[in-house]
Amino acid sequence: MGQKIHPTGFRLGTIEPWRSRWYATKKDFGRLLLQDKKIRDHVQKEFGSAGIPRIEIERTSDAVNVIIYTARPGVLVGRKGIRVEELKKELQKMTGSTCHLTLHEVKRPELESKLVAEVVAEALEKRMAFRRATKRAMQTTLQAGAKGVKIELNGRLGGAEMARQSKEREGRVPLSTLQAHVDYGTAQAKTSYGVIGVKVWIYKGLIERGTFIDFKAQLGGPPQRGGDRPRFNRDRGPRPGSAPSAPKEARHGTDA
Repeated sequence: MGQKIHPTGFRLGTIEPWRSRWYATKKDFGRLLLQDKKIRDHVQKEFGSAGIPRIEIERTSDAVNVIIYTARPGVLVGRKGIRVEELKKELQKMTGSTCHLTLHEVKRPELESKLVAEVVAEALEKRMAFRRATKRAMQTTLQAGAKGVKIELNGRLGGAEMARQSKEREGRVPLSTLQAHVDYGTAQAKTSYGVIGVKVWIYKGLIERGTFIDFKAQLGGPPQRGGDRPRFNRDRGPRPGSAPSAPKEARHGTDA
């Protein structure tokens, strides 16, 4: 039984902050939620080549602030900022209110799961062998400072008649640990044989309990907070109602 859950949604409210931060009444909630999706889809469609792993949206009573994380800000800004101004006008027309744009440069794209997935998908579209593309992306990510990475491919790999699945993993990827900062991203490779789905999990370390991931502080490199902390309460003693364990000398034997 494969009980699966989205790694980011699983950690929301624990260590992962929300990507949309605003409050609305029941009457306006659905409209604003759909508006957020249209904003993200529009930015990804128009500036997909800019390497955008994350888009955050904040709202006030009279304005919308769109925070874009990009690996290639020059593509997004354009010559003399022309493309940014055009994007701002398009978003203002879409939302019907004042729109502010904030850009953050991602200096370590090898540690962003969505960007890694896009690199693998691009390699598959160029007819590179899927195992070679997967191995190369994993090595680059681990060299950048990740503690573990897992990549999964689904589709007609290598032009096979029947769709199949390929999984590769190196290092640790603790999906069930809520304090583990696991970045998850997907992409699609549109090949001549059909669409191949790419999923990437990147484990970056442990986050202290009660604190949220600070994406702005992590733009320059891998997270330094936490790490592989020792596991506590490993020796919890005998369970209630169980027979007491034998002393150490009795278990291993003694020299008469």
